[in-house]
Amino acid sequence: MIGLLIQNNAYEQDIRELLMSFYPGEVYAHEVKEGVDFYVETRLGEGEAEVLIWDEEKEALAVRAAGEPSDGPDSGADTESGHEAGIRLLPANWNVTAREHRPSDLLDHSATKNVIKKMFYQMLVNRTGKELPWGSLTGIRPTKIALTRLYEGWQEEDIRAYMKDTYMASDEKIDLSIDIAAREKQLLKPLDYERGYSLYVGIPFCPTTCLYCSFTSYPISKWKGRTGLYLEALFRELEYTAGKMEGRPLDTIYFGGGTPTSLEAGDIDAILCKLEQLFDTKNALEFTVEAGRPDSITEEKLQVLCAHGITRISINPQTMNQKTLDLIGRRHTVEMVKEKFHMARELGFDNINMDLIAGLPGESEKEFRHSVDCAAELRPENITVHTLALKKGSVLKERGMDKSDREKSVAAMVDYARNRLCSEGYKPYYLYRQKYMSENLENVGYCLDGKQGLYNIDIMEETTSILACGSNAISKRVVSSQNRIERFANPKDIPTYIDKIERLVDGKENLFL
Repeated sequence: MIGLLIQNNAYEQDIRELLMSFYPGEVYAHEVKEGVDFYVETRLGEGEAEVLIWDEEKEALAVRAAGEPSDGPDSGADTESGHEAGIRLLPANWNVTAREHRPSDLLDHSATKNVIKKMFYQMLVNRTGKELPWGSLTGIRPTKIALTRLYEGWQEEDIRAYMKDTYMASDEKIDLSIDIAAREKQLLKPLDYERGYSLYVGIPFCPTTCLYCSFTSYPISKWKGRTGLYLEALFRELEYTAGKMEGRPLDTIYFGGGTPTSLEAGDIDAILCKLEQLFDTKNALEFTVEAGRPDSITEEKLQVLCAHGITRISINPQTMNQKTLDLIGRRHTVEMVKEKFHMARELGFDNINMDLIAGLPGESEKEFRHSVDCAAELRPENITVHTLALKKGSVLKERGMDKSDREKSVAAMVDYARNRLCSEGYKPYYLYRQKYMSENLENVGYCLDGKQGLYNIDIMEETTSILACGSNAISKRVVSSQNRIERFANPKDIPTYIDKIERLVDGKENLFL
């Protein structure tokens, strides 16, 4: 257990996420209590931030109150315990064993946050002997740092120096983020930044729930014969959204979930017909349907997608090892993945994505390399390499992972995927991170030339608005002229979404003010 003595709660989440990167699975205390292994503390003085680590029954380090002048590490020393120096009173046998203090403009929240995280990062590296590939970065959008500065006219070497100094990220990850950001800048040019938007349609049903999944989804079997209730509410929200965005160019459409193809072909057709009725789908730059689970795909459903001009689909194995598929609850075979992929090809789909996950339980580097090699041989236009994230709400998180799984080299798996895919002509085109990721790594989408997923880039870089409809969908209204983003989250629970649809629609009005 780690204790948090955080003077300003505005920094607590970032500090906790950094700690989680060094101590995955740890629990946190917000008060002095029994069972705490060590405490971290922040102090904000006049023009300065100070961070400290407290340990029980260890030799004390001289510390001073934040804001006091210091000519050396012992200046203004307080070698007493937390009785005198701590924000909260600690027992006398607790001492400061690490400390850092640096000037910071406390009126600049972002700058102060980075200073605090950098100090804690250096202290935790010294404490654990472990360095993180992304340094002190805990956010999900590291490429946005580079992309924003490219738009501002920064040179790549200046961006590189900034990311190294501010976040202490590794050279490899800095180079990767700049490479992707430069590619994104070119790929995003067709989007209408000022007036354009993307549309997300959420289908919260799946054949079964995978072991690692934390998304709110419902087994389609429990909604058999009742999906019309969901579609009715969804259509109401789509009608509202179409009215609000009338006259604006629709850049991309993403039909996600869940697993949209867990619906019957007739339901899929009804939704796509509704979209065509309400929106200018024919002129969209991209229309993606997350077919996802091979066990949900039929020729009839693919024919429906083909008839409606869907330009991009996903067929996601996650792994090409049958033992792992059985373990994680996918309930389909490796051969089924290949069968459905070839079926889509024969029907004319020429932009197919496949997802793979590095670090699945029971898989070594050998098994993951096999998955990458199989995917490369099929040659889909997109291959997205995810790093396993032990998310709250997943069965995998609830069960935990054994020590051998935690010690396997997921970084080596990710490196193999990058080297193999790049050698086959794929290029990394978007990147994002999640909480609780194995080895503090990232997810990277690779594509062949001209086959990128624009929606994937847009949702990460937040360049245009994304209007999201359906249960658990989150809308983001980007107001670029005011440099702000307004968000609206729909209810996760399907019955609540259905019952409260009119109230939900009314509540979305603030997005358009």
